[in-house]
Amino acid sequence: MIFAGAKTAYGICAMIMVSGKLQSILMKKLKSIVVTSVVLLLSFPVIGQNSFVDYQKSFAKVADVFRRKEDTLRKQFETKGLIWPAKYIYIRSFKYDSQLEVWVKNSIREPFKLFKTYKVCAMAGSLGPKRMAGDYQVPEGFYYINEFKPNSTYHLSLGLNYPNASDRMLSDSLYPGGDIYIHGSCVTEGCIPITDDQIEDLYVITSYARAMGQDYIPVHIFPIQFNNAASVNYLENFLRIYRNYKPLARNLEAAYNYFERNRQVPVVMVSSNGQYLIEDKPPIVEKVVKEKRNPLPEKTIPIPEHELAKVINHQPVYPGGPKAFQHFLEETGKELVPFLDEGQKAAYLVVDYIIDKDGKPVYARVVKGGNDDINERLEKKFESMPKWKPAIRQEQPVAFKLKQTIVIEVSPKS
Repeated sequence: MIFAGAKTAYGICAMIMVSGKLQSILMKKLKSIVVTSVVLLLSFPVIGQNSFVDYQKSFAKVADVFRRKEDTLRKQFETKGLIWPAKYIYIRSFKYDSQLEVWVKNSIREPFKLFKTYKVCAMAGSLGPKRMAGDYQVPEGFYYINEFKPNSTYHLSLGLNYPNASDRMLSDSLYPGGDIYIHGSCVTEGCIPITDDQIEDLYVITSYARAMGQDYIPVHIFPIQFNNAASVNYLENFLRIYRNYKPLARNLEAAYNYFERNRQVPVVMVSSNGQYLIEDKPPIVEKVVKEKRNPLPEKTIPIPEHELAKVINHQPVYPGGPKAFQHFLEETGKELVPFLDEGQKAAYLVVDYIIDKDGKPVYARVVKGGNDDINERLEKKFESMPKWKPAIRQEQPVAFKLKQTIVIEVSPKS
């Protein structure tokens, strides 16, 4: 916990799994832990702080970038009254506004200052989070740079840690997607592209911050610039259609507002249901008034919990393999579109289901999302799947419970 706090002080958005009573306690104590842990860290000398930069320069292309860019960046910092190189970097990107901001500072307690705003030169998908591989969506949420890729196909690339803790709970459990980068070349299928000249700037700036101890450089991706009236109006119209997206949008807005007030990166936690919890702000719970329906009857799991394997050597396999299962999910999603609530364009559901030791689907229960009509039909659909190849533990077939996210979304042509 102290380690997580120290990283937060260096500028990251702490992704800490919490639940229940721990949330309020952690929020109150985290700031004092951060300061204490950072003081402890700073009492030790940094050994070989430029070794990371030296390693990057071992690539001929990157060495050339440093040679051409470093002096210019130093002068740009001086012009803005900033110290070169910056020890702490914070990056935030705005999808609808097509902007990427770079904020810098040189000590823990000083506020971040804006260095430069770059134009995001191409965009895939729409507002809203990334929830599965191949959806062409740019993620939205709280991430950090986890990879420097000098030999990228797209000139230079900075990798992001998608899927994060929240994404892993809320996205497709088998195919959440990945390989999300800030990169050059101005093309994208779900990343954040800027020009080659701009990615060279950013690569040099972040390399120095990484070399001087900022192991996790935060990158927050927002749907819009929340201080832009036109963008806010667009988002509000979007939320009238995609109501399930509203809690995430409001939490992202809270994080944006925190930074605008304090010029410090907020502490962000992840609750047990995958929801972001923002520093100094209670979690958002949207109240949706729905038509009262007769509740679905309780379902009994046909196999006792203690007989379900907890550890296996091989996952169950849908007949035809993962691609066939993905096709089944897509077709099921299309079949359930007519049963969405009035005005609803998309829904994300999470299903628990059991494949017994003979490979037969024997139980399915929607544990998140949907309405009574959709949930009942989806459960029957899962329970009527053909036989799978069962899970294997120590060379023996065993019963195993799985979890799956499924998307029901109205086609743009509908």
